[in-house]
Parts: sequence; structure tokens; C-alpha cells
Amino acid sequence: MLLSDVVATAEAVASTSSRLTKTDALAALLRRLEPDEIVPAVGFLIARPRQGRVGIGWRGVAALAVTHAQQPSLSVLDVDAALERLAGASGAGSVGARRTDLDDLAARATAPEWDFLTRVILGELRTGALEGVLLDAISRASDQDAATVRRAAMLSGDLGEAARIALAGAPGELAEVGLVVGRPVLPMLASTAGSVTEAVATMAAAASVEFKLDGARIQVHRSADVVGVYTRSLADITARVPEIVAVARALPVQDVILDGETLSLDADGGPRPFQDTMARFGSEAISATVLRPWFFDVLHLDGRDLIDEPLHVRLAELERIAGEWRVPGLITSDPETAEQVSRDALAAGHEGVVVKALDSPYAAGRRGKSWIKVKPVLTYDLVVLAVEWGSGRRTGLLSNLHLGALDPSGEYGSAGGFVMVGKTFKGLTDALLRWQTEHFASIETSRSGNAVHVHPVTVVEVAIDGVQRSTRYPGGVALRFARVKGYRPDKRPDEADTIQTLRELLR
Repeated sequence: MLLSDVVATAEAVASTSSRLTKTDALAALLRRLEPDEIVPAVGFLIARPRQGRVGIGWRGVAALAVTHAQQPSLSVLDVDAALERLAGASGAGSVGARRTDLDDLAARATAPEWDFLTRVILGELRTGALEGVLLDAISRASDQDAATVRRAAMLSGDLGEAARIALAGAPGELAEVGLVVGRPVLPMLASTAGSVTEAVATMAAAASVEFKLDGARIQVHRSADVVGVYTRSLADITARVPEIVAVARALPVQDVILDGETLSLDADGGPRPFQDTMARFGSEAISATVLRPWFFDVLHLDGRDLIDEPLHVRLAELERIAGEWRVPGLITSDPETAEQVSRDALAAGHEGVVVKALDSPYAAGRRGKSWIKVKPVLTYDLVVLAVEWGSGRRTGLLSNLHLGALDPSGEYGSAGGFVMVGKTFKGLTDALLRWQTEHFASIETSRSGNAVHVHPVTVVEVAIDGVQRSTRYPGGVALRFARVKGYRPDKRPDEADTIQTLRELLR
């Protein structure tokens, strides 16, 4: 298949807010793919090529000066091979080799194809073809049960591979996809509630009320002495967290998959800032900052898959094998007792609590009502759209952030784009100001007045006191008293909170 066919489908998907129309267009494309084209094509559509990062950043793309092809000729497999070469370049001469390969790919692509590929390489493709729509399209194109497709995608952690099995695998192969120790799965996610009492009231019976740590999500796999540690985006960070590997090896098990969080503690036992934890994730060097794991779930134990078991069974097994490493919490149906757990969590410097239904299975990759997080301070993950130059002591530094919420349906703009909801310069330390001045300058797209407009790829966690109605912004809401909690390099732009979520606060 020609790349131009994928580009045309992506454009068609981005141009409509109708989920049914998106699904039809994607299903039609999927049916036309050859078996060896399925994985790379799906990776292109979600801007996560199978090679992962290929060593090209905004500066590398911006430095290109080539004449693009007039007619489409690149195939899906041509692009996949080119990305393989880019990702594999290393050692002496690799920078020059990568530049040559990138120039060649750009020259062979038409202008629309290169615009598409640039966004794929840089992870900025927003077609409205998020995973949920693609899952529906895979189900339709393959005539496979939607629940089976979704489960295979979540347990394999690879949407492209699930699509390949669904469309080109042997009969029954899709249903056989299960947990594999050493292969990370998409994590179960939590919805939100305004209070602990409200969250407890949604549960049919007693619930597990657990500390919500301001840490980084981890998934730990162990098979005998082989340990793997993965982030919420399924990146392998095993080599960077030897202390977590040591904890996993000391557990009284042979094979296990654990879900949890990690963060570092200060001298008084309180949590250090989130950035201290993420600094360890992003560096090959081992620093003096020690990470401690806290586990809150177990998905597999010594040959037994537990994801379909109710939470109370999983917690009993977790207590048995990793009691000293469990996230603090207790089981209760009493709202006041649950509120006290929240107060204890806040007093210890954590974010709040997560209230979990005891009869719930582990729904990988889903954000349902079985897990509900409650944070007394409202926090949202937003995307930086532009930054203004500071004044006074911040002269020469990029300071005031323009914040956008995701608009997946295109109700307030383009589908999969972002809607501006406010600005803030509060909460920025001197270190963050220096970092963001360098970072945003490297992803600049244009300037207007005092603002530097940037590619919308940087996720920042912002605390707010609420929202108010506004005619200034197209989404109809503006943030109240927004302040920066920290940047979230572990999250993709398409994982940002939506404008619809913010609008619900108006009720």
C-alpha cells in the first residue's frame, strides 16, 4: 500500500467529528493492508511507529532543506524500512548517516506525506484516530468481537500487533492473547470524584481506600531472576532503577506482574517533588536519589493470571507476597473512615486517595468507575500551546504558559486538537524557568507579539481552584487560579484531560 493512502485516511478521519465515519474510514483502510503492512500502518496512524523514537527531534526536522516529490511513490514498507535505519544508526558517523537517511526520506515524500511523517516521527499526529476508534475499526474490518479485540490489545500492550492477529492471524488466535510475564500491559486507569464520600457512595459494598501517591506509575515483571520495570507508557526503564529490581528479586515468588508507583523520599520520609522521580526515568546515569516502590495490585502470580479475579482476591495475594511494599490504605464502607484515610494521605504529603471496588477485575487500559481517584486540589494534565517572555526578574526567560485541553471530538475546533483554557506563570521555580526556556525554544513554530507558539506536545500538570464560564476561549471555560505542579514527560499529548472534562466542573 502507498503511504499516500494512509495519509488520505488520516486526513479524512481528522476532518470529521463523527465516530462512525472515522471508524468506517479506518476499517476500509485496514482491510486493504497486506499482513506485513498492518503493524507499521497502525503505528503511523497513532504516531507511535513500531521502532519507537528514531533519534530525530524538532531541530533535526526543521534543518531539512529538500525538494519533495511531486507524485506519491513511497509505500508503507518503504517508510517502515527507513525508520528502521534511522532508529538503528549508532556509533561513529551515525549523525551523518541519520541525516542522509532523513534527507532521502523527505525527498521521496510528497509535501503532504512529509507533513504527515514529520508528525509521526515527532509523536504529534492528532487525527482523532485515538486507540478507541481504531479498536472499533479493527473489530469491524476483521469481523472479530470488539471485546476480544480490546482485550488482546490491552494484554499485548501493542495495538498494531493486535490488529495483525485480528486481521491476518489464525482462527481463535486473537482470543488466546493473554498475559505474558515480561511483556507489559496497558495499565488500568481511574476516573475522578469531587469527594471521598461521593466516591465511596458509588461502590456497592466496602471499598479499598488507598493513598494516591504523587509518583510515577510502574509495572514490574519478574520471571525467576529476570526483572523488567516499565513506565505507564510501557517504556523499559529496568537499567535505570536497580533498587526496584532488587526489591522485586527479594519477593518470595518465581513469576509475578505487579502494578504500582514509585517516588523518592526526603530525609524526613516525605515524598520528594515529582520531577526528582522523573529525572531518574529520563537519565541513563544512576543518581543519589533513591526510588522506593509501592505496589497496589498483582496481575499474575506463579503461573496464575489474576486480572479476572476480583480485587479483594488480588489484594490478599499482594499482602502475602509484598506486604511491606504495599500502598497504605484500608477496606471500609464508612465514608468518615475513608475521609480519614484521605486526611492521613494528605498529611503525609501525598495527593489524596483512590477508592476501588472490591469486586472489580483488572481492566487493563480502561478508565471506568471501579477505580475513582479523589484529590482535594483539582489537578489536570494540559498541553502547552505557547509561552510568553517574562518581565522583571524573569526577563529573558519564557514564563507565562498558554494551556490547552484536548478536544477529541472536534466540538470546539479540529478533532484531536487542543482548545485554549487559560494561562499561568505561577508555580514555576527558577530551574523550571531555565528548562522551559530552552525546551520551548527548540519546538517553536511561530511568534506573535510577546508569545512563542510551540508544537503542542508538552504535557504539564496544573492545579486549579475550579473553572468559570468564559467567552474569551472557544471552549467556553477558563481556569481559576491555575498554577504549575510539574511537567509530565511520562504522558503523551493525547492523554491530556479533555475540554469536556473541564466543562463538567461548570455544573
